[in-house]
Formats: sequence, C-alpha cells, structure tokens
Amino acid sequence: MARQRAHVQPFAGRIGGNQELVLDRDDPRSAEILEKAPDAAPLMTAREGLSLQGFLNLDYWKFGLIEGIGKSSTMLNVFVSSWLAIRPNSASVVPTGPAGVFATANFLGPLIGGFGNWVFLTLFIFSFSNVSGSHLNPTITMATFFARLISLPRMVIYIFSQTAGGTIAGLMLRAAYGTRDFTTGGCFVDTSLVPVDDAFLLEFVFCLLLIFLSFGVGLDPRQSTVYGPALSPFLVGMVLFGVSLGSSFTRIGYAGASANPARCFGVYVATSFPSYHWIHWVGPLAASIGHGIVYLVVPPWKAQEL
Repeated sequence: MARQRAHVQPFAGRIGGNQELVLDRDDPRSAEILEKAPDAAPLMTAREGLSLQGFLNLDYWKFGLIEGIGKSSTMLNVFVSSWLAIRPNSASVVPTGPAGVFATANFLGPLIGGFGNWVFLTLFIFSFSNVSGSHLNPTITMATFFARLISLPRMVIYIFSQTAGGTIAGLMLRAAYGTRDFTTGGCFVDTSLVPVDDAFLLEFVFCLLLIFLSFGVGLDPRQSTVYGPALSPFLVGMVLFGVSLGSSFTRIGYAGASANPARCFGVYVATSFPSYHWIHWVGPLAASIGHGIVYLVVPPWKAQEL
C-alpha cells in the first residue's frame, strides 16, 4: 500500500520555517529538482535566477494562483486589512486634549488596524507558507528576488497573482462598504499637507524596515536554532504591526506606509487611483534593491566544500 504523507516542495523564499525546507545546491541528489525549480535552494546564479524556463513550470502557476486568488490568501488579506483600517473621507483629526494624538482616531485607528494585521498575517502565513511560501505582498516577493531566493518567473507570476487578488478584494470592499467615499490607512496621502517626495521617502524607509526585519525573523536560516520555525510567522506579523502603527500617526495628512502595493491597488480599485500611487510600487522596489545589495555582500548562507 502507498503511504500518504504531507507534500511540501522545497523553496528558498518561503516566509516562515527559517529556511528549513530548502535543498542543498551542492548535493547531486538535488539536481533534478533544481533544474526545474532553481529557487528550491539559495545562492542562485544570475543565469539561474533570470532564466525564463520557470514560466513553463506548472507548479509556479499553481502556487501563484494560491498566493493571489486560488485560495484567496492575498485577496482575503487585502480585504480584511483594508476593512480594519477603513474610514469615511474627512479631514484629519487635530489633537486638542492633553493626551495629544494618542487620544484621537489618527492613533487609535492604526492601533486597532495594526493589531488586526498582526493577528491575520500570522494566521495567513501559518495557513499558506507550506504551499506558496506566504509572501502575500509584492514587497516581500521583490525583496526575495533581489536576494536571489526566488527566480524571475516566480516573481512575475506571484506579483501578477497578488495584484489580481488585490483587485478582487477592492471590488468586494466597495460592495461591502456601500460607497466609494472612503480612505484606508496606509493608502492615503493628503498632498496639501505632505508633499509626494516626503511620502515616497517614508514609504521607502518603512518598506526597508519591513524587509530587513521580516528577513531577520522569517528567512534567516541561522534563526532556526534560536526560536525554531513555528515562531517566525508570529514575529513577521509583529513586524507588520510595528510598521503599520509606527508610520501612521506622527504626521497629519499621512495615513501610514502601505508596504504592500497590492493592498493599495485594491483600495484604489474600490475608490479611485490617486496621482501618488506610484510611490507604493517604487518605494518597495527601491527598498528591495537596497536590501538585496546588503544581502549579496553579507549573505546568511555559505557554500561548503564536500
């Protein structure tokens, strides 16, 4: 009789697990799998990472479907994180009491929304990391590509699927809220108070923070001996909570860093596309490149001679 067992494909760009589900690139037994999926192990060469052969890999498309809309991971994540931070269009609340901003909706809204993001992102990573790797966010996908942990085809397929999932979430959000007249934390900039250049700088810095900390707790193989693979999804969720809350209330007119282009894309599908939407894509891209340079100079992996 054939014995059933859990099926988990090796993948170096998997959030959660601290790189325990990867192959050894120098092991001859891994050659067949690595020929089909070169990002099943770290330390890809540029030729392996940029190869277009992955577009013919059916598994990549399956994982992309799950990542974006197949099992609704990104779609539901975008919907619930946007729903938690939604509010009617109105002027920013100006602090008047002795507690200052900490007694206003500018602080309490992101506090509740950020905590909800922590809970839900943790659960989504636990639920889907064994299948697609639980990126759920083009920022993480771009960062893993520039860190040579995923191939170009997987990055393109994942970002396409994540954006499609965000689009569906935006349509659901508009129907559920009953109007297009709303804003969402992380996806709103009052350009009369905050110049777009300032908003871009904030988006870049907080995306860089998100990437560095997420890699440190969720993609660093050296951490598996510190707290094991099960704790990293919880810590990645904590990182998002800190970034969401810490970026959102200090400057009036800036509702916090997006750190997830697919999320804001979905929100703008539900409302309208502002002229500053480019910062939600260019900021994460610049941060991913910057982190990739550091990762290349000081990689956590080291090739060993057999």
